[in-house]
Amino acid sequence: MKITFLGSGGGRFSAISQRRMTGGFRIDNLAGKNYHVDPGPGALIRTYQFGFDPRNLSGVFVSHAHTDHYNDAEILIEAMTRGMTKNLGTIIGSESVLEGFERWGPAISSYHQSKPDTMVLKPGESHNFNNIEIKGTATSHGDPTGVGFQIDYNGFKLSYTSDTGYFDELVEYHKGADILIASVLRPGNRTINGHMCSRNFIDLIEEVKPQVAVMTHLGLKMISSNPVTEAKKISKRTGVKTIAAYDGLSFNVNYNNPKRFRLISLKDVQSSVHSTSHSMYESERKNSYQMAFKNNEFDELSILKRQ
Repeated sequence: MKITFLGSGGGRFSAISQRRMTGGFRIDNLAGKNYHVDPGPGALIRTYQFGFDPRNLSGVFVSHAHTDHYNDAEILIEAMTRGMTKNLGTIIGSESVLEGFERWGPAISSYHQSKPDTMVLKPGESHNFNNIEIKGTATSHGDPTGVGFQIDYNGFKLSYTSDTGYFDELVEYHKGADILIASVLRPGNRTINGHMCSRNFIDLIEEVKPQVAVMTHLGLKMISSNPVTEAKKISKRTGVKTIAAYDGLSFNVNYNNPKRFRLISLKDVQSSVHSTSHSMYESERKNSYQMAFKNNEFDELSILKRQ
């Protein structure tokens, strides 16, 4: 299993400013399947930028109906379903994301829900699919139906808190996690309603006792305070290896010993495409038909004719 952060920023002001990318993260080769978690603004672009293909997704997880978590979900669903032409993949989301709840959502249209399977995830409920078990974990956040998750794959557990304030029951939902990924918006004790700060993350780590802890979804105050320094403080206090996610961070998970891994900094593999290089443009144009044919991608007119 490989975990890759296509963005480590979070909160509306990080999303607006893009001081950190907000593309969420990918979990690849989990029981042979690939998932995109909380694809916020820029998720599609960052997917290609860091060398991934959105067409090989098996699922898209959206924790709640806030823009910095769902913005690019629909275009990733289109990629997963080959332009909405195939019944492929699964959308896993909160009640607000898939069905709508009061003034929140739905964040994904009924059209985009028509081809994949859909799974409404609620706190404490577990579902088995694709050879894994996923359990919904409760949050205390602006969207009252928001969820995190804990994935169990043959006894190995990966937890994700999503956006939440700290509350006593949070520990119980994430107990047993080998890797704990948490949204930590602010440094030190500077908490804000519906989000965790470093102090809260320390409390959570000390109770859950994961092998590895990762903080992501960093707000502007955390970014300005140097997240690496915060992570070192948390590691020293808890004795648990703690990583501050950054844009393009990737690592392979060792199921037998999660603490043994090497951090990889991914580069922009599409930098030439993003430039105005004429030679690259010609090459891209020449190969575009071959790539489209390989992935069974045709324009709308061709699709209509076949139908």
